[in-house]
Amino acid sequence: MEKFVDIVGKVNGFVWGPWLLALLFGTHLFITIRTGVQRKLGLGIKLSVTKDEGSEGEVSQFGALTTALASTIGTGNIIGVGTAIALGGPGAVLWMWLTGIFGIATKYAETWISVKYRVKDERGEMLGGAMYALERGLKMKWLAVIFAAFAALAAFGIGSGVQANAVANLLKETFNINMQVSGVVIALLAALVIIGGIKIIEKVCIALVPFMSVLYIIGCIILLGINHASVIPAITTIVQSAFSARAAGGGFVAAMVMQAARFGIARGLFSNESGMGSAPLVAAAARTKNAVRQSLVSSTGTFWDTVVICLLTGLVVVSSVIGNPAISAGATNGSLLVHAAFTQIPFIGKVVLTFGLLTFAFSTILGWSYYGERCAVYLVGVKISIPYRIIYIAAAYCGCALTVGVVWDIADTLNALMSIPNLVAVLLLSGAMAKETKLYLKGNHIDDIDTEPVPYRKDLK
Repeated sequence: MEKFVDIVGKVNGFVWGPWLLALLFGTHLFITIRTGVQRKLGLGIKLSVTKDEGSEGEVSQFGALTTALASTIGTGNIIGVGTAIALGGPGAVLWMWLTGIFGIATKYAETWISVKYRVKDERGEMLGGAMYALERGLKMKWLAVIFAAFAALAAFGIGSGVQANAVANLLKETFNINMQVSGVVIALLAALVIIGGIKIIEKVCIALVPFMSVLYIIGCIILLGINHASVIPAITTIVQSAFSARAAGGGFVAAMVMQAARFGIARGLFSNESGMGSAPLVAAAARTKNAVRQSLVSSTGTFWDTVVICLLTGLVVVSSVIGNPAISAGATNGSLLVHAAFTQIPFIGKVVLTFGLLTFAFSTILGWSYYGERCAVYLVGVKISIPYRIIYIAAAYCGCALTVGVVWDIADTLNALMSIPNLVAVLLLSGAMAKETKLYLKGNHIDDIDTEPVPYRKDLK
């Protein structure tokens, strides 16, 4: 078993090595140059709360966005930020933020290929994602199958078991609740939502995601207000440490520029999932007549997830450490660093941290359930939907009952592997995407391009 765990760790270290980070960040830059969609962020936010009347789909555009945010706003926005700072120094926060800025373009592009090549199944429901773009747009069904298989399997770990384990651990540490008891409760709560399918998931996410996000943001702003004397020094330290090889001081471990960039970019990519092809799976179900329109809406998810929430978490942690260096002396564990930073602020700090972790992790369980199911349906057909949901719910309980370190590594590896076929589709279809984007944005006309889905084909099973 030890040898197996060692092998899994080495494989995970390889796939998440510099080559993949370069591919992901390089794609971010390439799509940014081709489209410059970051300039249309305001339009995307406006469209996210505007109905596209007369359009087909299972969920509203805002529902698709909140369901996608449910999966991306997770433990990575809190623990992931702490890990980046602990291992890469405060400069990692800037690299994480830059990853979010440029990642907006990749999230836009991967959503475009998902909606553009979506299809209807025999129930009249919309199906889309990198697998349909690879098959219909590039005639590469073999690669489409690989993407769907990796995503369907990854959902059990990164979406269900690992997130449930994070919640159970928090409840045990905070309230001394048995982890298996937490597992039963989490599984039951998840079942109440997931068994109902995407429409129930949408309703819960529309209610939960804005609520949890706004409360967490307000909590972080209050914490920064309490720590106001350290905020400007924190910003200065973050910027300087991102480009300086010297130790940051103030309680932080020494970190080289490459360390800051490596951990900041890696955690940023893990947090917002831009390039992995996960969020576009639900975007394809949105009620919209236009791929560009929905892509603008979905691209705002990376902005809220990384540019806003991850940045606020980073500022809270760095300013707290500067104000009280002792809390991070020699810290290399992101969870412990975040816990120490938040809870050293009286009363509200622990509440903000606990609320954020609980709601963020549970929402990720909901969002990823749909991702995994869509990929399983592509591989097997609609008959797999209910069995997949049941197994997924069971995985949430198992995540609380078992040690999931190796499960995290396996799921992390599958996440990386699913991003490769997705990026192939994004890059090879970027010409058509850029062309339609320019046509749509000319004069900001809403219905310039008609992208009605084609009828479902039996051979797509």
